[in-house]
Amino acid sequence: MTEYRVEKDFLGELKVPKDAYWGVQTQRAIENFPISGIRFGRQFIYALGLIKKASAETNMELGLLDSKLGKAIVKAAEEVMEGKLDTQFPLDVFQTGSGTSTNMNANEVIANRAAEILGAGRGARGKVHPNDHVNLGQSSNDVIPTALHLSALFAIDDALLPAVVLLRDELAVKAKAFWEVIKTGRTHLQDATPIRMGQVFRGYEGQMEKAAARLEHARKELALLPLGGTAVGTGVNTHPEFAQRVIAVIARETRIALAETDNHFQAQATIDAVVEASGSIRTVAVSLLKIANDIRLLGSGPRCGIGELALPEVQPGSSIMPGKVNPVIAESLIQAASHAIAADVAVLQAGQWSFFELNTMLPFAAHNLVSGVEILGAATRNFAERCVRGIEATGRGPELVERGLAICTGLVPYIGYDASAAIAKQAAKTGRTVREIARETTSLTPEQLDAALDPFKMTEPR
Repeated sequence: MTEYRVEKDFLGELKVPKDAYWGVQTQRAIENFPISGIRFGRQFIYALGLIKKASAETNMELGLLDSKLGKAIVKAAEEVMEGKLDTQFPLDVFQTGSGTSTNMNANEVIANRAAEILGAGRGARGKVHPNDHVNLGQSSNDVIPTALHLSALFAIDDALLPAVVLLRDELAVKAKAFWEVIKTGRTHLQDATPIRMGQVFRGYEGQMEKAAARLEHARKELALLPLGGTAVGTGVNTHPEFAQRVIAVIARETRIALAETDNHFQAQATIDAVVEASGSIRTVAVSLLKIANDIRLLGSGPRCGIGELALPEVQPGSSIMPGKVNPVIAESLIQAASHAIAADVAVLQAGQWSFFELNTMLPFAAHNLVSGVEILGAATRNFAERCVRGIEATGRGPELVERGLAICTGLVPYIGYDASAAIAKQAAKTGRTVREIARETTSLTPEQLDAALDPFKMTEPR
C-alpha cells in the first residue's frame, strides 16, 4: 500500500507518494496529464540535469548560492544526468506547452535529493528549495527550449551523424568495387543510357556527403542557446553573466561549441532554429529513403525482378512461401525515414504555435525531433552494417545492357536522331537488339558500330 506525505503550494495541499523525490507541482501534473504514457527520453532528461548542474556551479561562483547547498544540488543533478533518477520523471510529453511541469519536476527531484544528501527528508522544501535554489536565475521558458536544443544536438552527435558517415563510407567502398559493372540506366522507370553500378553508388555516397553537411548546418542552428532570457526574453531575475557562464560550463562538459543567442526575444518567442534544424534532418531522411528504396528495387527478384544487386539474406521472408527472402533491412530504414519526415511535420506544426513571447508546443517539438533523429540514426547504422556492407552486384545488369533500347543514343552522332529512333522502334517491335538492326540498316562499319554502342564509353562522355 502506497504511503503519502502532504505537500502544499499556493493552490493548496496535495498528497505525494512518500518515497517520491518529486513534489507537489509534479504530482499535480501527473494528475492533470494522464494523456499518452509517453515520457521524455534519456537525452532530454540528461540535458535538464546538465543545465541544473551548470546553473548551480555558476550561481556558487557568482556568490548567489551557498556552497554547501550548491554542492548538494550539483551532486543530485549529476545523478539525474547519470540516469539514476529516471523513474522520478513520470510526466507525460503532452502537458503544459512551455514544459513548466517538467522543469519543476527536475527542480523538485534535484531539491529533494540534495536535501537528502544534506541529511534532511524528502519534501523538506526549506532545506533546498526547488524554485529559490535549484531554479535560481532560470525560468521554464528558457530552460526547456535550451534542453530541447541540447537534447537534439546530443541525438545528432550520438546517433545520426556517425551513422550517416558510416553509410557514406560503406557506399564509397561499393562504388569502387562496382566501378567496372555496367548496367542500364533508368529514368521515368524506363530504360535509359548505360551507367556504371559504381556511378550509381557514387551518387548515393554523394547524398550522404551532403547529408553530413546538412547535419552540421542543423547543429549550428541548435548550438545557439536561449538560456538567459528567463520569462519573456528580458532576463529578469537573473545575473547578467549567468547565461554566458552556464553555457561555457555546458560547452566544456559536452565538448560542443555552444553560445548564447544574441537575441533572446526571437530565440524564446519562437522555435525557428528548431524548425530549420528539423528541415535539414528531413532532407537527410528523404535522401535515405531514396537510397533504401533504390537498393530494394535493384535487388528485386531474384528471378522475376530487376535483380542487378544481391542483398544479404538475413531472415526468411514469408510464413507461407518457402525460400522467400525479403529486403527487410532496407524496409526498416524506409519506415524510420518516413517516421523522421512525419516528425518534421510535427515540429513544423509546433513552430507555428508561437504566440507573443513564447512557443507553447515545446514538449511536443522536443519529443518528435529527438525521437525522429534517434530512430533514423539507429536504422541508418543498421542499414550500413547489415545491408550495404554485404551487397554484391550480379551479372544481370551487364546482360541487360546489350538488349536495351536506349543504347541507340550512341548512334545519334553517326546517323542522326530520327534514324536512331527508327532503329530503336524496330528493335522493340521485333525483339532483336539495336546492334543487330543497325548492322542491317546502316552503312556503319563494324568498328564504327562497336565505338557507337560501347556502353562503357557512354558512361564517360567527358
